[in-house]
Amino acid sequence: MIEEELEPATFARRIPHGFTIGAATAAFQIEGAVREGGRGESAWDTFMAEPGRILDGSTAAIADDHFHRYREDVALMKDLGLDSYRFSLSWPRIQPGGKGRANREGVAFYDRLLDEFLAAGIRPMATLYHWDTPQELQKAGGWLSRDTAKRLGDYATLAAEAFGDRVDMWVTINEPTTVTLNGYALGIHAPGEELLFDALPAAHHQLLGHGYSVQALRAVGVAGGIGMTNVHSPVVPARDRVTDRYFASVFDTVHNRIFADPVLLGSYPKPPFGSGRLFRALTEVDSEDLATIHQPLDFYGLNYYMPTRIRAGSPKNGETPDGEAERMKDVPFSLVEFPEFAKTGFGWPVAPEYFGVALGEVAERYGEALPPVYITEGGVSYPDARSPKGAFHDARRIDYLAEHMAMALDGAPGVDVRGYFVWSLLDNWEWAAGFSQRFGLVHVDFDTLKRTPKDSYRWLQAVLASRPAP
Repeated sequence: MIEEELEPATFARRIPHGFTIGAATAAFQIEGAVREGGRGESAWDTFMAEPGRILDGSTAAIADDHFHRYREDVALMKDLGLDSYRFSLSWPRIQPGGKGRANREGVAFYDRLLDEFLAAGIRPMATLYHWDTPQELQKAGGWLSRDTAKRLGDYATLAAEAFGDRVDMWVTINEPTTVTLNGYALGIHAPGEELLFDALPAAHHQLLGHGYSVQALRAVGVAGGIGMTNVHSPVVPARDRVTDRYFASVFDTVHNRIFADPVLLGSYPKPPFGSGRLFRALTEVDSEDLATIHQPLDFYGLNYYMPTRIRAGSPKNGETPDGEAERMKDVPFSLVEFPEFAKTGFGWPVAPEYFGVALGEVAERYGEALPPVYITEGGVSYPDARSPKGAFHDARRIDYLAEHMAMALDGAPGVDVRGYFVWSLLDNWEWAAGFSQRFGLVHVDFDTLKRTPKDSYRWLQAVLASRPAP
């Protein structure tokens, strides 16, 4: 964007009254206190303790210590001027073991947190499941087990009973795509399974858990709206060849369609010709399961980070956007780079125009079945450096956010985009990348835990303060 368009008062004029601007985090990445307050063990606790699993050898045992510093963090949100904050409830903190009654200490923590949000004038968006499966359920099969879907519904009931009067919006489950592909197909996230297409039952059971959770929230009668969040990546062939186009269609199906179609349309997509054997676990499901998954939603959460380019032929090094995976070498297609775009710290292409493509695709595919959309995550990692005076001048992040927020504000025909949540409020523990990637508007010193707002925080703060009064 040109400098004039980045000027906060100018950019603020783009934002219509009622459009929500928020920031997002996940419990496991920021809370720490993994052995406090009656919290149980999660699959990620087990995974990160295994040698070689985490890039820098770190753990989330302390992370940002948000469990103890939440008042400081909510004060940062208030000072920033956020309308809403998307956080996740820790399943093993609320229901250790994934069964039975709620843990009083865990519920008390989120009671305090929610009250702090409301006192600050911030509307809470709560995610029920952001990847921290209780370890006891993981031992019993995790998302390969149908029982875990039922357990998520039971946990949703506990959360609804405890917090249903104060949560503005509920997200049942976050990015089942990532859990399935990284966690069960390729083994680079917890629980570390390497099943390739045999991982697809984990996709179905997560979606079933979503359906049970919607039913549970509605049965309790929560005050807030209910939705779910999928990550969408537009998929394009690397070359104008039949094989590249074919495998791009396969990847689009496995990354996007199988997670959105059943939620919004009530059916799994027809597999590309000749690939039915790979998708059999989803094409032979019971119609009652699909009815459970296909619940009416108040909104649809869409996360966007990057497009994907596919070339026929197995990759030599097994690279994926989240790290190398040995099993990727057994897949008959490769994910290739976009040399025309700049890269993030993760090596992801910075391509806001493809964000517009993602919005256009969901409009075309789902039409009137698409409820109002919130961009529940959008953000970028860069290796932010401290200036001699102690500041963090992250101009590239400002550019990224301005370009992507502008795309969300411009929208696409047929998509009612109602908000944008920046990932992330804080630098955090970034899953298998450990502390090596920084997405935050606020810098966190992982030794001292000192919080320092970056220039991107100050830019967004000025934008929000410049919005015209309704």
